Formats: sequence, C-alpha cells, structure tokens
Amino acid sequence: MSAAVLEMSARPSAAERLSDFARVTTDDVDEAAEQIGRIFCPHDLKPMCARAAGFSARHNCAAFDGFSINYVAYGGSVSIDPGCLERFFLVQVPLTGSASIRVGICELDAAPDRTASLLSPTIPTRMIWADCAQAILLLDRRLVEQRAAALSGRAASTMEFDPVIDLDAPSGRALRASLAELITLAERFGPAGRLSAVAMADWREVLLDHLLNGQRHGLSDAIRTFSGQAERLPRALRVARDHLADNAGEPLDLAQLACASGIGIRALQLGFRRHFGLSISQMLLDMRLASLHVRLAHAAPDASITEIAFDLGFTHLGRMAGAYREKFGESPSATLRRRIS
Repeated sequence: MSAAVLEMSARPSAAERLSDFARVTTDDVDEAAEQIGRIFCPHDLKPMCARAAGFSARHNCAAFDGFSINYVAYGGSVSIDPGCLERFFLVQVPLTGSASIRVGICELDAAPDRTASLLSPTIPTRMIWADCAQAILLLDRRLVEQRAAALSGRAASTMEFDPVIDLDAPSGRALRASLAELITLAERFGPAGRLSAVAMADWREVLLDHLLNGQRHGLSDAIRTFSGQAERLPRALRVARDHLADNAGEPLDLAQLACASGIGIRALQLGFRRHFGLSISQMLLDMRLASLHVRLAHAAPDASITEIAFDLGFTHLGRMAGAYREKFGESPSATLRRRIS
C-alpha cells in the first residue's frame, strides 16, 4: 500500500484533509446546504435528529481543470438528497464513519477500506451519512462522456456507472491510491500553487483511465470491443486494428492492411463489420477524431487546429469539423477554448 493511501486512511478521525482549501465551515444546517450546494449542486440536507444536535459541516475543495478533489465531513447523522447531479460524476471514498446510499434502484453501504461509491449525473441519488467524512473526486460530465466516445467508437452520450466501487479489488485500490496521491499533491502545493498544464493533463488521463477502464459502465463492452480487447476477436483483426492505429495519420491502404494482418481485403472488411460494427474507413475516421480530441485537450494556447488536423491525416477541414461535432457534441475550436481558458 502506498504511503499516500496509508496517510489518508490512518489519520485520526478528528483530522481533516485539504484544510488550507476550506470553503465551508459551519454548524448551521441551512448555511451548509446553501454553501455546499453552490460548490456541488442544490440539495436537500436534513439532520436525522430533530434538534440537529452535534451537527457540523466541513467542505474543503482543491479545483483543477475539469475536476476537483474534495474533503467533505458531517458531524452527526444527516440525509442528503441531491436528486440528479446533472453536470458531473462523483467518486466518494469514505475516510471515517459510514454512508448508506441509494443510486436509482441500487442500495449500498459505503465504509472505509471496504466500499466507495460512484455517482452518475443522470441517476437520482439519496444518502444518509453517519458521522462521515469522505474524499470526493468531481469529474466534469462532458470530459467523461467525450473520452468514453473516443474510446468506444460511439458518439458522445449519457454515461451511467455501476455505483459500487470495491476498495478490495485491484481497480478500487488503484483508484483510491491515485486520489490519495492527488490530495497529498494538492496539500503540498497549497492554494497559491498551480499544477503545470502538462501535469494537469496527465492527471486527467489517470483519472479518466481509472473510471472508464477500471469501473463498470454502459460502454464498458463497447470500449473493449473497439480497443481490440474482446476475448473472441480473431488475431488477424486485432493485428489489423493495431496496424490501423499505428498508421492512422497515413492514407488508408487496404492492400497493405491485408498484408499486415495475413488475410484478404474482403475478409478484413467483413470482419470489421462483424466484430467492430464499423467499416475500416469508419474506424480510421474515429481513431483520427479521438486523437484530435486528445491533442486539443493537451494543446498549448497558440496551437493550430488546422496543423493538428493535417498531422493526423485529415485532408478536408470542413468534413473533419462536421464529423467532430457529431461525435463530441461541439466544434474543435470549442474544445480548444475550454482547455486553455
């Protein structure tokens, strides 16, 4: 177990994380609901005891580009009803206490070292926290859905996750370790510090990988299929897909692709249709669009969309822009503006 994870789990219950990033400190229920609601989303907050004896609320938040890491703690038992989150995904890792959570029709009990929760923006949620403190990762909805589109060969659409994160499973341990490391990094930099653009992009990639490849969701099978990881994918098609990805910036050469895979052109065409649900040219276009989205996500302020597009093999900028908008729900320039703003 990493030192960061040990530090996050071994601190006494009275200690808090991200204390230099304090946003809300109050023992007033209405004030807590209003101020925390501004950071996350409006929600109904009620103490389970009529007199609100022992109630307190603490919210510390270190915000980054497209995500934030938070420490949220409530004294006493409280019910929290945010409904649908709408704009973001939340990963909640309990540090102390416990939480009973209902996400849609699924019910789970979150507890330190055992179970965390993953809340999707379109599934209504209700929770009861009992003297609970949690490390919470907020990820922008558009960021997650666009990356899922890039990985799955589908157009960006609503994403919904299995809300249960098993902290004993390898994927759960890896996610928890990364969140612990991110908290420690934020504490070391402090509110006046700032991650470089490269470090920020690297962290986005790490967090997106944990969610989209480590946790179960509606596009999990599509991502496995599109990436060539499906169990029944013939070796020749896996080789062909890898060759296509490695040479995505070059003009499509079906004869060369068939030679690399060891089967005929017609067999390749039929195989792509059957196993990927796409023609070879459609998959190549999707690979180029996915690469363009990633490049724009990491782009410098003076980056040229035209130069990036030509470098990735696009020859018609108008058609590229139309295909990009259809896949990601916005223009390439809109993606670039959001990343550098």
